[in-house]
Amino acid sequence: MKATWLTVDFDDERHVPRFSGHPTRSQHDQTHIEQAELDKQLSESFKIGMKGFEEWLRTNSHPVTLFVIADLFMSEEFSRWFAHLLKENHERLTVGCHGLNHRSWSAWPEDRDGFSQALTQATTILQENTGSAFRPWFRAPGGYMAPWMASVLAEQGYTVDSSINPSWLVKRKAGKGNSWNEVAQALQESNVLSRPWKTSLYLPINGPALSLFPLSLLARWNWRRAPTSIGAEDIDRTVTDSKAKLTTLYWHLLDHARQQGTWTPPFD
Repeated sequence: MKATWLTVDFDDERHVPRFSGHPTRSQHDQTHIEQAELDKQLSESFKIGMKGFEEWLRTNSHPVTLFVIADLFMSEEFSRWFAHLLKENHERLTVGCHGLNHRSWSAWPEDRDGFSQALTQATTILQENTGSAFRPWFRAPGGYMAPWMASVLAEQGYTVDSSINPSWLVKRKAGKGNSWNEVAQALQESNVLSRPWKTSLYLPINGPALSLFPLSLLARWNWRRAPTSIGAEDIDRTVTDSKAKLTTLYWHLLDHARQQGTWTPPFD
C-alpha cells in the first residue's frame, strides 16, 4: 500500500541558517548572541503560523508528525500553545526531534561529541514536554545531515531519520566530499531507517521549494497527486516498516504565516 507521511518542521525565524547555526551563511554567531533571552521570544510570523496551522488542522483529519526544535520550549507562550495543540489533536499528532537549536551540523567539521550532547539534551526536553506523542524519529536541522551523524542517532535510540533530500541541488548538505548515497549507507549500517523527502526530476519539492518559483510549480503539481495520508492508527507501524512505501512531504510552520496567515499545504 502506498501512503503519504505529512510532516511539519517547527523553525522560528531565528533558527534559519541565514540567521544562526551555519559557519558561512549565518548573520549571527550562536555562541555570542544572547541566546537565553532570544529563546523566550517568538517572532510575529511564527505566532501567525501557529494560529494558521491550528486552523488548518481543524479542516481535515490528516495525521501529522511535527519535527520540533527543542529550544522552542524556552518560550512559555510556545509551551502552553503546544500542550494545548497536543491535547486537542492527541490521536493524530506525533513529535520528532529537529535538534536542540538548529545547528547545521554537516556544514561544520565533524563533532560527534557536540552532536551527541545536543541530541541528548534535545531528546530530554522533547520527552518532558510532549510525553506519549514523542517518537525517536529525527530530522537534521536545515537538512544538514552527514554520514558520521548516523551512528550517534543509533547510540541514542533513534530508529528513523527523515533528513535526506536526494536532489543534486542540495548535495552540499551531506557534508564536504560526501554524497546522499553515503548518508543513506551510514544510516543503514547503523540500523536507522531512512525516510528521504520526495523529489521530482531530482529536484526539491518540499519546504522552501513550495514557495520558490519555478520549483513551486513542480512542488504543487506533485503534492496534489501524492497518495492519501497514513491512517492515524497506522502511523507508527508504517513509518518504521522498511517495506512500507511512503511518500514523505514536509513544510514549515512559518509557511502558515504566508498570504496573511491563510496559506495551506497543497495536499487534499
